[in-house]
Amino acid sequence: MMNSIEVIDLSKSFGHICALDKVSFSMGKGELFGLIGPDGAGKSTLFNILVTLLHPDTGTAIIDDYDLVKDYKKIRKVIGYLPENFSLYGDLSCRENLAFFARLYGEDIKKNYNLIYPIWKQLLRFENRKASALSGGMKQKLALCCALVHKPKILFLDEPTTGVDPVSRRELWDILKSLESENISVLVSTSYMEEATLCNRIGLIQKGNLLESNTPKQIQNNFKGYLIALQTNQVYQLLNELESFTAAKDYYAAGQHVNVVLHCLEDEIKLREFLKKTVIKINKINLIQPTIEDCFIQLMKKID
Repeated sequence: MMNSIEVIDLSKSFGHICALDKVSFSMGKGELFGLIGPDGAGKSTLFNILVTLLHPDTGTAIIDDYDLVKDYKKIRKVIGYLPENFSLYGDLSCRENLAFFARLYGEDIKKNYNLIYPIWKQLLRFENRKASALSGGMKQKLALCCALVHKPKILFLDEPTTGVDPVSRRELWDILKSLESENISVLVSTSYMEEATLCNRIGLIQKGNLLESNTPKQIQNNFKGYLIALQTNQVYQLLNELESFTAAKDYYAAGQHVNVVLHCLEDEIKLREFLKKTVIKINKINLIQPTIEDCFIQLMKKID
């Protein structure tokens, strides 16, 4: 089997709300795959299904060659899971939590100590501290140790960097990338678009729809049109003016810029002429490469 995960037309609804709509994708062995999307996009629902905590309405998945429904007990033995919310025992110390999860999987901490040591060494001075007293970043590192203590074949991490400081975020991603050498497949979700480029491949998800699945570079290459960044201190005034610029394929605010998508590069001349007729002061006009966020915005508008 070449893939760790095969997701086939998974759908899930809660009443009249469709959380997942025929989602399909695959993840290779040893791959770091990122599921990228805003809050409410369906990421946690998908994770809960794949770790066998929630039953899909339709569709299925193959996890490490096991059927999602028929073999759920076997799947639980080969995966590690770090949920979105801190789920360790706050009244136990760091070491007690680690020992508990090792016993839960029938493992000895010493057996896979080399795997978790790069993370655990940062917790050694806190090993007797209650888990509830740790900082956000340290809580996530402890949770990751507990999820890895049995050396799973597949690791699921649901928004592990939410609420974590920038330094701890970078350290966490360095750890995830290092797991490739251990042949551990990693499926991670995040709402931070800039983290997409740290993955081997990504899936962009919104309103329960998987918009596209590919390498970050290929998704950027698939962007339709030419992207012009207009730097201005009058963002909202410029957005109002652009309503009458018919040559724009799309436009939207991006920090202190307004990004304008043009059908062809020749339309930049039309854009410059249009801007001269307004009272808006434009500080810079640059042709830029689209980011993952630009691609996400473009793809998202196809389902709106």
